[in-house]
Amino acid sequence: MSSTQKDTLKVNLGSREVTVPKGGLYDRYRMNPDLDEIARDPRVSSVDFFRQLPKIKVDSPIGSTLTPNFYYTMSSARLTMLAPSRAIRARLPEELSPLEIVPGLGLVSVMFFRYDVCDIDFYTEAAVGIAVKPARHGKLGFFDLVSGLKNEHVDSYVLSLPVNSDIAQVRGHDGYGFPKWVTGLDVDINDHRTTARVANDAGGVDLSLLANTPAQRAYPSGERVGSITSYTKIDGAWHSTLNQTNVLNAGTTRSTNGVTLQLGEGRMSDDLRSLMPKRTIQFDVMTEGQAALHMPVPTSVPSRNK
Repeated sequence: MSSTQKDTLKVNLGSREVTVPKGGLYDRYRMNPDLDEIARDPRVSSVDFFRQLPKIKVDSPIGSTLTPNFYYTMSSARLTMLAPSRAIRARLPEELSPLEIVPGLGLVSVMFFRYDVCDIDFYTEAAVGIAVKPARHGKLGFFDLVSGLKNEHVDSYVLSLPVNSDIAQVRGHDGYGFPKWVTGLDVDINDHRTTARVANDAGGVDLSLLANTPAQRAYPSGERVGSITSYTKIDGAWHSTLNQTNVLNAGTTRSTNGVTLQLGEGRMSDDLRSLMPKRTIQFDVMTEGQAALHMPVPTSVPSRNK
């Protein structure tokens, strides 16, 4: 690693000061990237997806910023599990309802992300999330369920979202309303193995994954674009955050052979245990992808009791 990458500098996000790599993408571009320059990075296969997504300047709790946040090279893993609706409802705000596969059973997931080239520099992330009914309508449509199972268009409520960098934590917590904290977090995903380890406050294991990567299929850029809409409260008001994913290499398996998820002691494991997951029904791994994370927008979320 060069001395330039080891050096850091402090930048302000709203009322918070965070440390970022000196000479990194955030330092050089402040969310306004030179796509031609980024296309020359050997880790980035193409920037065509981002050329169709103009950035706009918005005011936010982290100050004036450009949106969306671009992730030029990323990988991810997702375990989808069945869990009792009553356990899920106990963890959901009353305005949101679980996406049920059958009456009494909902879908929860554990996810791991590695962002190798990104507007806010390299970081890793993990999540415990709940699939919820889209807030835009009360009745569950069949296509919502199909899309949810395919992970193409998912509506989600996140319980835990640890990251391993300061800027990702402050942007995610202050700017988006996500339950983010900084911890030791390793994610390594290749064509053969998928491994992840989330540390707890004591340096022990909160949650870890060791798995065989499902066979991957390549997709041309723009052919398979999925989305996750996440609901959060910012200053007491509901917001929705859109994350668009451009899938480049991905695979799915329904088999749990060769998949080991270890629960330890910590916030992620506590959140997952509280959902009382019954069994894993799907394992998705994307060894290469891209994403555009939009800033949250106010949204109408009707009360479940009305």
